[in-house]
Amino acid sequence: MYKKRYIEEQIVRKLRTAGAVVVSGPKFCGKTTTCMRFQKSFVKLNTKKSIQLAELDPKAMLIGDNPRLIDEWQTVPDIWNAIKDDLDDEYSFGKYILTGSSTPADKTDIMHSGAGRITVLKMRPMSLYESGESDGSVSLSSLFEGEYIQPSINEYFFLEDAAFLICRGGWPISVLAEKEIAIEITRNYYNGLFYFENSKNEKFRSKSPEVLRMIMRSYARNISTEASIQTIIEDVKQSNERTMDTKTFNDYMEALRDLYIIEDLSAWSPSIRSKTSIRSTPTRHFADTSLACAALNIFPSDLLDDIESFGLFFEDFAVRDLSIYSSFLGGKVKHYRDNAGLECDAVIHLPDGRWGAIEIKIGGDDAIHHGARTLNMLKRKIRDKSKEPLPSFMMILTATGPCYRREDGIYVVPINKLRA
Repeated sequence: MYKKRYIEEQIVRKLRTAGAVVVSGPKFCGKTTTCMRFQKSFVKLNTKKSIQLAELDPKAMLIGDNPRLIDEWQTVPDIWNAIKDDLDDEYSFGKYILTGSSTPADKTDIMHSGAGRITVLKMRPMSLYESGESDGSVSLSSLFEGEYIQPSINEYFFLEDAAFLICRGGWPISVLAEKEIAIEITRNYYNGLFYFENSKNEKFRSKSPEVLRMIMRSYARNISTEASIQTIIEDVKQSNERTMDTKTFNDYMEALRDLYIIEDLSAWSPSIRSKTSIRSTPTRHFADTSLACAALNIFPSDLLDDIESFGLFFEDFAVRDLSIYSSFLGGKVKHYRDNAGLECDAVIHLPDGRWGAIEIKIGGDDAIHHGARTLNMLKRKIRDKSKEPLPSFMMILTATGPCYRREDGIYVVPINKLRA
């Protein structure tokens, strides 16, 4: 039942170019299952006894055929130092694979950066192409190469399907489940996220599960927006009738980031020759939109009854897939907004300088026309006032509807047609 993941090819490349590969990401996104496909020996640090043994002798955890997989390595941070020392003494490519669903209890225990020896990959839940729910007829790679995309209809994918996938998420255990219980499985996962009584990490153990849920709910209410930290804090206070200072909020937010639950989208800042100021506030996103749905107890019917909210949740959903696809291409996803009011939901930037601009819309002629107008305005601004090259492509990513190329060259692509 295993489904192939994009990160597999990245792991193969990194094993050929680095001594150790660290695969990090949220719990249950499939890290261990995928990395087990590349190991020749392994140890799992998921029991009290295994952790105690590793703490007594971190170097013993390295004994075994290479690649040696060390699962949940962050429970014993000194393993990082042991690997670094081993690679200093006898370097070779592809010796170790480390997986982790949180950062170490004490980051100061990592005495060396591991630069040049240890490389890090981020793993996310499954994209629609990985889960088999996108046919992959449109690839980002082809768009960057300027290839023509054939138009097609999309007669078997509707808003109801998109709403279900948003609430279910890309967690492998939910993806493989029967549809009628898949969302409930995701909710079970969410409900168990914040119990840290037995955690060795004091940073997590000291956190109140209810406060974490409060912050998650407020964050979800501001999903896909540039809401300031103060705005979210005020939402926590008003919604829960409690006090919360900035220091406490930041402390809890750090825990959510260390668990790879929150994943904000940073701003793209092209050099523009004008008085235009590029806004640097990130947009608020989750590792998987299903977490926001679970936090607010939102089901597919709720999204369909509130199209405005559906649009914000769909944007977060689309950013997840775009992040997975762009990472496979070696690129990054950012957003653009300036003080003139011009904004673009997603900008994919590749290492060679090429970029593509994407507006994310549920669908409908009016929304598509609005998205196209935004993209054309951004293209003109870059052409007239920046040294940046023009975009390799411009695209409106929709929840449903046909796939086609507009007369102005902008592609309209449903999310269930996209792949890397």
